[in-house]
Amino acid sequence: MADTLLIIEDEALLGSEIARYFSKRDWEVTIAKSIRQAEVHLSKQDIDPLVVISDMNLPDGNALDLLESIKNKINSSEWVFLTGYGSVADSVRAVRLGAYDFVEKPCELERLNLLMEGAARSARAQRRLQQQTVAQNSRHTVDALIGSSPQASGLRSMIAQMAKVPFSSLIISGETGTGKGLIARILHCTGSRALAPLIEINCAALPRELLESELFGYEAGAFTGAKKRHRGLFEQAHTGTLFLDEIGEMDLDLQTKLLKAVEDFRIRRLGGESEIAIDVQIIAATNLNLIQKVEQGLFRSDLYHRLNVMSLRVPALRERKQDLDELVPLFIADSNRKSSKNVKNISQQAWENLKSYDWPGNIRELRNVLERCVLLASDEDFPEQWLQLPNVSSKTIVTHDNENGIYLPLDGSLSLHDMEKYLIQEVLNRTDENVTAAARMLGTTRETLRYRVQKYNLKCKER
Repeated sequence: MADTLLIIEDEALLGSEIARYFSKRDWEVTIAKSIRQAEVHLSKQDIDPLVVISDMNLPDGNALDLLESIKNKINSSEWVFLTGYGSVADSVRAVRLGAYDFVEKPCELERLNLLMEGAARSARAQRRLQQQTVAQNSRHTVDALIGSSPQASGLRSMIAQMAKVPFSSLIISGETGTGKGLIARILHCTGSRALAPLIEINCAALPRELLESELFGYEAGAFTGAKKRHRGLFEQAHTGTLFLDEIGEMDLDLQTKLLKAVEDFRIRRLGGESEIAIDVQIIAATNLNLIQKVEQGLFRSDLYHRLNVMSLRVPALRERKQDLDELVPLFIADSNRKSSKNVKNISQQAWENLKSYDWPGNIRELRNVLERCVLLASDEDFPEQWLQLPNVSSKTIVTHDNENGIYLPLDGSLSLHDMEKYLIQEVLNRTDENVTAAARMLGTTRETLRYRVQKYNLKCKER
């Protein structure tokens, strides 16, 4: 299939000469004698030019105005401008708009051909990258969220609606393993910034100094070991999305710098003297209660309100257990493909075990447990003995009528982890979720108890 070339030239003789030259080199050539003609061709999309050769100044206007107005509406094309009396301002503007090159008239056809070959290679590379991005994004749609429960349906509906809105920042909250990262990718891939970069970072995985340099970048010599300039994640995500996972773990001092970046959309590299303008969409995720952290002075209230332009809560798996009917076969099939197994028969007892468990690790825990079972399966039957789920039910723990005691069975049905979790929850229930009173009853400090409340995702009231 021949590559398509659009020539925008009002001088009929020059336009015809260029057209003949490139037609002999297997280009499919279309000539437009004015900006209006070219705009009709491009807006109707009856041609998809790989390269555009255009005179800079035409009878009905400047071709740079056409490039600026239509650049984002057509497929990736490289533009080469011809000019007889172009100004420095036009040259600068052409580069800013992404023109491949510009040459003065008269131009030798051999030289123009060399430019064309380079422009064609560049345009093909851009189109391949676009196709790869589109193919990758097609895997991250709202349909990737499996489940027919009201909670899953409502979540899909909210995500589809949010993806249509050009929001500046969003907070996704939910327990560990609920799929906050997947939702961030869906919002990016189905939104208006889908073809731009999605940059992700876990704020809890790096110490404060390293996290700051990763986010904002640094100049050579900014600190020991900074041998060359480094573009931070804000710059790398320019025009795209920056996903800040575990935002609640970020140091307070760094939160101040982050606030300025998201407020002004300008950053300064470490050791830098000038500010850099950025255009990013920020998605923050947390498994902590940020409002509670704000009240405790552990998270800046102004940063929280700036990020919380839109918010989305992801329900825990225990809140939508009916989705197990779809999730379990899907994850088993996925594990079958990875391990070349053919597990498909799930017993009634296995289903009862899966549905009676509360899945504190949510979707991540479910996937990992099922993968283990498939790997250890010896035939087509699902090996329920490898589920190894704690046998926790409402009948396992029985509280005495005596308010000073709790009965815990020691028959192996409860792990030490489960005993601690249920003991803390029972005491919280008896104290109306008052952490201070519960800590006093358990003979521990409020800080120690608060840590375990967060660890087990228990409900409490800060008093």
